[in-house]
Amino acid sequence: MNLAGSVSARDRVLPLAVAGGALAITGGLLWWISGSAVTALAYAGAIAVLAGLALAGLRLLPAGRAEIAAQPDWSVTVEAIEREGEALAVTDRANRLVCANSAYRDWFGTSHAPPNLPVDRPSLEALARAAREAWRDGTGKVERLVAATGSGGWSASASRAGRGDDYLVWRLQPHGQDNLSEAVSGWLGGVFGLLLSRSGIEAATVSADGIIGAVTPGFGERAVGDASATLAGQEFVTHLRTDDRDRIYFAREGRRGAPQTLLQVPLGGAGDGGKSAADDAPSLMLLVDSGVGIGSWDGGGQAATPQLESLLEALPLGLAMTDRDGRFLFANPPFKRAAGLGEKDLPQYPSDLVVREDKGALADAVRRYGKGSAASGDVAVRLRANPEEPASLGLAGVRGLGEAAVLLSLVDSSEETRLKRQVAQATKMQAVGQLAGGVAHDFNNVLTAILGYCDLMLLRHTPGDSDYDDIQQIRANTNRAASLTRQLLAFSRQQTLRPEVLQLPDVVSEVSQLLKRLLGEKIELRVRHDRDLGPVRADPQQLEQVIVNLAVNARDAIHSRGGGKGRVVLSTRRVTAGDIRKQANDILPPDDYTVLVVQDNGGGIPPEAIGKIFEPFFTTKEQGKGGSMGGTGLGLSTVYGIVKQSGGFIFADNVAGPGGAAEGARFTVYLPVHRGPVAAPARSEPERPTSDWSGGGRILLVEDEDMVRAVAERALVRAGFTVVTASDGEEGLAAVANGGAFDLVVSDVVMPGMDGPAMARAIRKVRPDLPFLFMSGYAEAQLRDEIDMENMHFLAKPFNVQQIGEKVAMVMAGRPK
Repeated sequence: MNLAGSVSARDRVLPLAVAGGALAITGGLLWWISGSAVTALAYAGAIAVLAGLALAGLRLLPAGRAEIAAQPDWSVTVEAIEREGEALAVTDRANRLVCANSAYRDWFGTSHAPPNLPVDRPSLEALARAAREAWRDGTGKVERLVAATGSGGWSASASRAGRGDDYLVWRLQPHGQDNLSEAVSGWLGGVFGLLLSRSGIEAATVSADGIIGAVTPGFGERAVGDASATLAGQEFVTHLRTDDRDRIYFAREGRRGAPQTLLQVPLGGAGDGGKSAADDAPSLMLLVDSGVGIGSWDGGGQAATPQLESLLEALPLGLAMTDRDGRFLFANPPFKRAAGLGEKDLPQYPSDLVVREDKGALADAVRRYGKGSAASGDVAVRLRANPEEPASLGLAGVRGLGEAAVLLSLVDSSEETRLKRQVAQATKMQAVGQLAGGVAHDFNNVLTAILGYCDLMLLRHTPGDSDYDDIQQIRANTNRAASLTRQLLAFSRQQTLRPEVLQLPDVVSEVSQLLKRLLGEKIELRVRHDRDLGPVRADPQQLEQVIVNLAVNARDAIHSRGGGKGRVVLSTRRVTAGDIRKQANDILPPDDYTVLVVQDNGGGIPPEAIGKIFEPFFTTKEQGKGGSMGGTGLGLSTVYGIVKQSGGFIFADNVAGPGGAAEGARFTVYLPVHRGPVAAPARSEPERPTSDWSGGGRILLVEDEDMVRAVAERALVRAGFTVVTASDGEEGLAAVANGGAFDLVVSDVVMPGMDGPAMARAIRKVRPDLPFLFMSGYAEAQLRDEIDMENMHFLAKPFNVQQIGEKVAMVMAGRPK
């Protein structure tokens, strides 16, 4: 009978037969040994009872439970593969996730099994290749995986495992956390590791929890008898042993081998301001045969044998040695570079490398590691060569090297610091630009009201009146303030540009006569042009403003130097994409450029100011001096904004003179070469004379600023229009929705609640043919990109009474009759 969920009849009979035979044999042996038949029968009876109970339990055990009992207990495996900072997972041949540690579950969840992880397409393909290699060859590896979101990445490896090679073990680590450890591991497995082994020095990279990452060929030979063994994933301490005198040997060699001196070099914790403890970072373990005489140092502090010194010289890590009293014995070139010494001699103490406030703490730390137990750590210091950037100096106590007692490690982070400063400067410039644009936009509303009321007052006064000159003075100063807001908008890249395809030498020629008058008789202007210059696409008027501002800046620098004749050289050059690649510039993308260079002999830019010269309101000139900008600090910031809005790049540096000192400053503007025809402006409107419109019409005016709304209303009523006003977008939409018949809507762009574009789109659903005239202090091109609609017009703030009247008349004249 076949019962579902029970053991089959055959499965019951076979165990009974085997058990019966075993019972008979065991009883006979017991009778023969003890000589007592009663004892043998009692034993056989007990065994039979136990067998019966076991069979009864087997009959009651469901088939599913029996299958589960036959499966391995993966919970034990999960506990065994728990690793901090490393994700481990096991998959079967169907790529199903069998088990995973907590790090894997936290990073990827249980719904994703390798190689199908949430990464980008190239990473998925690389994982699939690694899986195929692991099934075929036993191992597979992916150097870099990029998350699908682009916010993170990992490195991954897979190895075939299991009694029947039916499983893959995947290991994934966050990419970048052990870059230095990975680099050193690569060196150990290459020619460098072979050279170390031939010199009698073995090395291994070891993680914070003691797991080997890579070893030199000699380490593998002495540890397991195989020079090609990587030993990756094995515990480092299992290959070593100590005797009763705490001497270290290779476990495979035992006392037959030479005792080893163990040196630990932390591969982390340096260069991050001391925030990473060395105990949590991977390390480079060096094993040196103690019997070869390494580490015997003479009384003068110099190595009696150059072997260890040669090793430290060859390493790309910044390493140095001190004695127990903290005196320097040796430092390799990378350490000197990281410490800012260059070609200078090594000082007597490590504390001589840091600022005065950090001397005591560093001296105490060196003496503590030199005289205490063999331990490692790090201390945050500020180097004298770069006191603004904190660095982390690694320390490790070493023994068995004669006078050498402390191993110091320091990473050269100058390139990292430079990149951090560039990112910080770019972020600051972007934030200042947004602030400047917002201030300029709000200030334009105030200026619009002042200009409007001045115009309305001038209509009631004639030249010769007592108030006429005062009103004109107010109007003139308001226009001057408006020019400052235009400079702010230029810096924030929000001004209106009208680009054209042009040749840069033509613009220089147009402005040359003006430059000569601006520079004066004592300053010589030299103009040089390269051949075969490519055309550029820019606003010619704004480009002239760039040249004038740079020339005026050069003139002021020459005058501040005092005495003698000055020189300003204005040149254009052709730079190809190949030239850019040779420069290895991280900012300039490879492309063809037409370059404008403005160079003077005014003494150069102070080093402390060269990183701030493009910031608005930063100036080294006295108030009231400095040409058209009047010492406001907006001249170079305007240049920066115009160049960036035109798609170009600008750089400032100093030019060295014959004696090596800075002779003058040089500003280099890169404008990309334009290819193809000029794109026509989107929905450009033809200029129509206002006389084509006889006046009249019903206008809806929407403006949240009371003073601007009042000026615009009076100006339009004076021009003969009927005006209905609204203070926000909701009120304007209600005026149209309630049956208001309007010929034109004049609206602000930025308003609380419903803004101008949102109101326009809602009104167009009811009146699709109704034209709109937007008033804004922002750039027209930016506005048209954000508002994509037909029959839309633009009026830049600030405007006067005449300008708004003419603009509305022009739009009304273009309406279909």
